[in-house]
Amino acid sequence: MSTFSIFLVLIVVVAFLLVVVIMVQNPKGGGLSSSFGGGGSQQVGGVKKTSDFLDKSTWALATLLLVLILLSNIAIGDTDSGQESKALDLDSATPTTSQPVAVPVQEAAPEADDTEQ
Repeated sequence: MSTFSIFLVLIVVVAFLLVVVIMVQNPKGGGLSSSFGGGGSQQVGGVKKTSDFLDKSTWALATLLLVLILLSNIAIGDTDSGQESKALDLDSATPTTSQPVAVPVQEAAPEADDTEQ
């Protein structure tokens, strides 16, 4: 398993945990929750009081996700350090000739003049 694959798995796990932690939190502002009958003490997707643990874990998971994404970018750069891109190799894509190619030139046919009749 390559280093990038390990980072990819960690990014997916942290992103899933971040979604779960955000969904558990109680919305603090009006936003969309007020238009769906918010304002009562009963909530469908949250808890009554958001604890400091959920706030700190949200920031910690978001920071960890950002760091993992940046580290995975470095891991991608290390995997192909000896290879160059084939798309950027213009010499192999276009055939080159050492001699110029002669293009035949057609001479224009003399035009008949209809005014001399």
